[in-house]
Amino acid sequence: MSISMLSNVFANTLATTVARLPLPAIWTTGSVQQRTLILGVSFAILSNVLFGVLYAYSSFLSPLSGTQVFIWRMLAMWAALVGYLMVSGRLELHIDKLKALKGVKQWVWLLLPTPIFLSQFWLFMWAPVNGQGVQTAMGYFLFPLMMVVFGCVLFGEKLSRLQWLAVAFAAVGVGSEIVRTQSVSWATLWVCGTYPVYYILRRLQGIGAVTGLLVDLSIFAPFALAYLFFFAPSSVVLVSGSGFFIMMLVGLGMLSVLAMKTNVDASQMLPVNMYGMMSYLEPALLFVLAITVLGNPFESAMIYSYGLIWLGIACLVAHGVKQLRQANSQTATSLEEQTDCL
Repeated sequence: MSISMLSNVFANTLATTVARLPLPAIWTTGSVQQRTLILGVSFAILSNVLFGVLYAYSSFLSPLSGTQVFIWRMLAMWAALVGYLMVSGRLELHIDKLKALKGVKQWVWLLLPTPIFLSQFWLFMWAPVNGQGVQTAMGYFLFPLMMVVFGCVLFGEKLSRLQWLAVAFAAVGVGSEIVRTQSVSWATLWVCGTYPVYYILRRLQGIGAVTGLLVDLSIFAPFALAYLFFFAPSSVVLVSGSGFFIMMLVGLGMLSVLAMKTNVDASQMLPVNMYGMMSYLEPALLFVLAITVLGNPFESAMIYSYGLIWLGIACLVAHGVKQLRQANSQTATSLEEQTDCL
């Protein structure tokens, strides 16, 4: 039996299993838009939790440095992604999408976000073990605000009152922290200033999450190998001679691919402002992990700033609950109308 046939059998089995699950009424009777919204929110929550796990992952890979962990992570992600696409029989599909690109302009447009992607992943692995965990988390707190701005300016999206209140609380909280410290870390500025550009470019390009990720990782893989063999050969000896490190890196690659895929999928399923607001879950987790697991310093004066930010998150939760109730109400009304027709 071929790999593609095995993939089809697995997909059919999964579909049959899902069909038998006691899913909420909104999933079986709601509109396509409602189901897409719920799936996008689910992907956003899952990706944020996975990114939180990955943030603390590098602390368990000592004595590898933050940069070395980043290099190994990129290679592990590339291997995990290519392996998944080969087993599922979808690698050729994504290659065909890339072959369809014509001209230098389309390729430049495709590769434009790649340096942003790589720099963000390096900072994500370097910051926790170099005392920049809290500052990086602050950048991720600012990131949703920037996404909201992009959504309003570029896509004409409107915010609800609760969303505006959440933005206001978060903006005041971040502003008070900047005033308190009289400075902004370069790590904070790099996260909030460049990461939104990556997601917006991928959204405008219409590039699928997996295709874009495959391009980013494939371009960097040769450079990663060259770095390991010419600048960090000791890490190659360490990893190749330890079953623990090999298993940890395999897990790092698999979790990274899943986290990135669900995150980009969520960014394409949800309105930009809603996706930006959901992204507050990640920095909240990163901040807690930076203080507890990674031991980054926390000053009592931060309570005011981060307290306001958490109030903003509470507004987002209230907004999400309100939207879910409205969706359930619409589903119930639709069911009643169908019953009346019968």
